[in-house]
Order: sequence, then C-alpha cells, then structure tokens
Amino acid sequence: MKIRVLIIDDEKEFLDVLAERLENRGFSVVKALDGDEGVGMLRDTDVDVVVLDVLMPGKDGISTLREIKTLKPLVEVIMFTGHATVETAVKGMEMGAFDYLMKPTENRELIEKIVNAYVRKSEHEMRIRNAEIKRILLAQTEE
Repeated sequence: MKIRVLIIDDEKEFLDVLAERLENRGFSVVKALDGDEGVGMLRDTDVDVVVLDVLMPGKDGISTLREIKTLKPLVEVIMFTGHATVETAVKGMEMGAFDYLMKPTENRELIEKIVNAYVRKSEHEMRIRNAEIKRILLAQTEE
C-alpha cells in the first residue's frame, strides 16, 4: 500500500520537484499551490500525510493547518518552513502538526518524517477501530 501525501506549497517548481522525488520513491502524491486548494483537495481525496508550507500568500500554513485538523483530524501534517520562524512551526505543532522541517531538506529526512507520521496515523486509526469493536462486543453481551 502506498502512503498518500498531499503537498501544499506556493512555489510551483519546488512543489513539482518534491512531488516527483516522492513519487519516484513509491509515494502517491497530490499537489496544491495554496491553502484553499489544498483543503479542497482534502475534502475529495483520502490522504495520510500533508506536507504544508508555513509561509504562503493568502491563507498561511497555520490557518490551513487549523482547517485540515478540523476537516480530517487524523491526517498528520508536517510543516515546511523556509522563511518563517521556528516559533511559527512550533505553534503549528501545538495546534496538532506532527513535526516540521526547514527548507531545503534532504529527501531522507523528509521521507523518514512522512513514514513516521503515517505510522502514527495508522496507530490512531487502529485504536479507534479496536475501541469500536470493543463497544459493539460489550453492547452485545449486555443484551
């Protein structure tokens, strides 16, 4: 199974190169050039991990993160920052982002963070499924 990644970044060349690098390593990648487009894609596409630029014109990364977490709370978000301060990335983590990376980053570090974020999302989903199964079984024994 391929890990599904949404990359949201306003720098088209960077976005295209990063998407190609991830696809060449077996990831399924969708791209968005701004926060609104990314949130719209998230409504229509199942993804596991979002790689989100912090500093974008219009809706910034923090506002986009807030919408992502409201829409799909289990999707893990990695904040990407080249210009914004580390404090902004830390604020993103306080709001539910999985981690952050400084631009430019090495492929190995990004891939490692994506895989770790995917594992965390999968573990959350498994705990939710197990809790639901337990709830159903307990309800059946009470009948």
